[in-house]
Amino acid sequence: MLPTTLSRSSSHDNGSLNSRDAARHTAGAKRYKYLRRLFRFRQMDFEFAMWQMLYLFTSPQKVYRNFHYRKQTKNQWARDDPAFLVLLSIWLCVSTTGFGFVLGLGVFNMLKLLLWVVFIDCIGVGLLMATLMWFITNKYLLKTPSKEYDVEWGYAFDVHLNAFFPLLVILHFIQLIFLNQILKDWFISSLIGNTFWLVGIGYYVYITFLGYSALPFLKNTVILLYPFALLILLYVLSLALRWNFTSGLCSFYQFRAL
Repeated sequence: MLPTTLSRSSSHDNGSLNSRDAARHTAGAKRYKYLRRLFRFRQMDFEFAMWQMLYLFTSPQKVYRNFHYRKQTKNQWARDDPAFLVLLSIWLCVSTTGFGFVLGLGVFNMLKLLLWVVFIDCIGVGLLMATLMWFITNKYLLKTPSKEYDVEWGYAFDVHLNAFFPLLVILHFIQLIFLNQILKDWFISSLIGNTFWLVGIGYYVYITFLGYSALPFLKNTVILLYPFALLILLYVLSLALRWNFTSGLCSFYQFRAL
């Protein structure tokens, strides 16, 4: 009886180790699959990514309901298709080129600005924000701290991308139409430009809140809306001081490119 018991115990231990190894392998395999698909455009679902971009403006809750569906079918919250990131990069390229033309930049300087915006402003800041939110949510917002229920880093990065897209459209596309008027030294120019910033960053905060409040194992996610108070305070203060955020952004872009 003893050898049988030991054999069962050994099998159980091996099974537990194999399960943990399989879980680690699965996580690594998911990351590898995602990165590999960055270079395989035919495997990307661009139509679905465009659908998500549209609904981030009209009904962002529907986008996060799809994340729930992915968790049920593929056992992960994060996207397994990089199509959204690729389309977002294309939007950045187009909008930054528009800024370059308006600012009178040459081709080389425009390319330099483009690399800054894509790899630093979007991806670099995204990596930083995702890591920060991943740490905060897993450290302070979990209902029951457990390895079984935690926020995936990839999901935190997806939340940033979701929130960044409306911010990009508002500040890099819609605002670009009024840029010549916004850059004038008038109070109305500061009012219009700073209002674009208020709406754009407000969208970022709200969609970030929706992303984490969609996770059933998190608590007190309402605190992610607290930055709204600081945002409104800065908006009022900027108007009182005639501080034009858009003018500062354009000066920063020119400094980067030259």
